[in-house]
Amino acid sequence: MRRVTRNLVLAILAVLVVLLALGALPGLLKSGDPYYLTATPVGEAASGTNGSSANGTVTNASIANGSAVDGANLSERAYPYTTAALDNATDGEPGQSQPYWRGPVGFKEAFTHSPFDEVNALRGQHPNATVGEGVRVARNGTLYRVAVTQ
Repeated sequence: MRRVTRNLVLAILAVLVVLLALGALPGLLKSGDPYYLTATPVGEAASGTNGSSANGTVTNASIANGSAVDGANLSERAYPYTTAALDNATDGEPGQSQPYWRGPVGFKEAFTHSPFDEVNALRGQHPNATVGEGVRVARNGTLYRVAVTQ
């Protein structure tokens, strides 16, 4: 093999190793206190079309009018933190997802899925369900406020 060809092959292999490391490494980076996605029960989901009052409090949030996200239709693959928090919530007690640590200098956020991504996606898809920094999610007749906590 010619020297130039060998160097090119080695350079390509080095780039592949670096790209593989970038795919695996961000998940291992941990910095600061962990963040959780917390689902706090706030009431019962209404079946009608009433919504929120002018000050943002829930009067009768429902899936029908878009003032709550339908938690039964959330994909476990697309929303792993949200579904885990909803699964862990029991009879008036809040549920938390698995912990998520931010990486140093924002490196990790560019390569991994986070609870912040999920809340932002739900807020973007269901703007009427937004409440403060969280979002209202209705599941099995219970209304939850889902938000990132530390």
